[in-house]
Amino acid sequence: MKVKTILVSQPEPKENSPYFELSEKQKVKIDFRSFIHVEGISVKEVRAEKIDLKEFTAVILTSRNAVDHFFRIAEEMRFTVPAEMKYFCQSEAVAYYLQKYVVYRKRKIYVGQRTFPELGKLIKKHKTENFLLPSSDKLKDLVPKTLEDLGVKWTRLDLYKTVMSDLSNLEDVFYDVLVFFSPSGIDSLFKNFPNFKQNDTRIAVFGNTTVKAATDAGLKIDISAPTPETPSMTMALEKYIKEVNKSK
Repeated sequence: MKVKTILVSQPEPKENSPYFELSEKQKVKIDFRSFIHVEGISVKEVRAEKIDLKEFTAVILTSRNAVDHFFRIAEEMRFTVPAEMKYFCQSEAVAYYLQKYVVYRKRKIYVGQRTFPELGKLIKKHKTENFLLPSSDKLKDLVPKTLEDLGVKWTRLDLYKTVMSDLSNLEDVFYDVLVFFSPSGIDSLFKNFPNFKQNDTRIAVFGNTTVKAATDAGLKIDISAPTPETPSMTMALEKYIKEVNKSK
């Protein structure tokens, strides 16, 4: 069956996204809708953790959400982040986003390549610091394992949580392809639509954990990324569309 409509379970990207190029090039309709969203944990809940922000000399930032919620909580707790605070950012994108809150050139900022173990190499060079890890309620096991293996002093502080979005207005809307990027997205699909039947809907997934979640939920996976041939989701979608949409 040909692909004419795709629903990507993420917020609509900004201009120049490869999804827009894919839509135009392959003449398919692509919609975007977050199946999950992030909510901040209240300052009352954070205070209950009895963690004193003044004790820390460095902050490990793994995402933009971590940046936003660290500074949100600091403000709500009336804590002035000291100028000498060190920031360890998992990627350039996170470090760049940090400029929203600090004067970049006046701060000690260390930037990893992309993965957490790569950031760990930088953290290892600063073993005397007391690290704070602003986190969500869902943290990949790799993060605490890496920090424990390094033997550094660190504390996890949950500042935000992943919440399933209300998708009830999609109940009577059908797409040829549904695209997922996390197990939480799969969970949200079945929480919103407990009686969901895949039928002719194609399922596209990104990453091994999402593959497992989809398979465990009884879904048949038609499109998967990353692979050596298709390292991005848009490339995987394009390859599949070209194969099924070609004229018989």
